[in-house]
Amino acid sequence: MKLARTLLGAVTVGMAVVTINVHAESLRCDGDLALIGDSKGSVLAKCGEPMLKDSFCKPVETSTTVPNSDDKGTTVNVLPCETVDEWTYNPGSGQFYTTLRFEQGTLKSMRYGARVP
Repeated sequence: MKLARTLLGAVTVGMAVVTINVHAESLRCDGDLALIGDSKGSVLAKCGEPMLKDSFCKPVETSTTVPNSDDKGTTVNVLPCETVDEWTYNPGSGQFYTTLRFEQGTLKSMRYGARVP
């Protein structure tokens, strides 16, 4: 009996930890959740238009070898960029402003800011 209670306690704690992790990086929108891995279209459908949109070019480093006259080649670092979109939502009074970062059209991370008054 004691073993059963210990096992039940361990399972309960494990479930609580899983639940905390699921909600740690999510944004509740009208009864739905925007989660890491969602597409931009999915987030727009769940949450609507953000209060602020920003885009920037994140450098992506690649190397290319270019042949030269001594046949050893020269390594040239090319710095193309990948467009990153950041959308900021106001989830409501008492909640935290939430900035969602999209890379290649997919939600990659969330950052929480100041509390909404």
